[in-house]
Amino acid sequence: MPLQLPLSLPLPQLPKAVSLIEVPVARLQPTQMCIGLAELNHRIADFAEASPSRRRHYLRRKPVPLVRNGAGALWMVDRHHRLSALQRVDSQATAFGYVVLDLATTDRRQTLRALRQRGWLYLHDMRGQGPWSPELLPQRLEKLQDDRYRSLVWKLKREDLMTTSPLIPFHEFHWAAWLRRHSLPAFHSLYLDPVLPAARRLVCSADAAALARAMKRQSLKRRGR
Repeated sequence: MPLQLPLSLPLPQLPKAVSLIEVPVARLQPTQMCIGLAELNHRIADFAEASPSRRRHYLRRKPVPLVRNGAGALWMVDRHHRLSALQRVDSQATAFGYVVLDLATTDRRQTLRALRQRGWLYLHDMRGQGPWSPELLPQRLEKLQDDRYRSLVWKLKREDLMTTSPLIPFHEFHWAAWLRRHSLPAFHSLYLDPVLPAARRLVCSADAAALARAMKRQSLKRRGR
């Protein structure tokens, strides 16, 4: 049975002339339930080695797409691993972002409903179960769960065995969900070696190529092309 992909409105591309806003990372609310601990630890090490000025320069080049409601509350629609790592290195850290959606409502439930309608929430937990109610989303980055399959996808990306699109929300989680459907050796986020040979074969298969095409079609469909 093919993987049924939820339709997601692609994120707007970063405009060439855009006013970035600087916000405390602690203010940003997640739009997903999980991250991969392998990627998180890698990014923590990178931030820990960098000077504050170098971190700031890097973050300005990697702004966060944000949704803001009428109460001024902010949700991040990407960069969860990056900013989770930054916050662990510096709890007072700030990041740069740009607003992709301004909502008039001041109600959290209505804000989450608007995000869900656009496909900008990923509501599956660390075991791949869901979708859960948007109200169960954590409100702080440090509350995100570890999804070992998301760690596996990160590793395969680093090996250039798959490509993902930054404008398709939660693209990596779609790959993680696909991998989860296969029988793989036992592993966890900090011990990926047992699963890598089988996972490498899978992502180089014809089925993986078909999944990549399906995700592209879904993205184009939401763009109205």
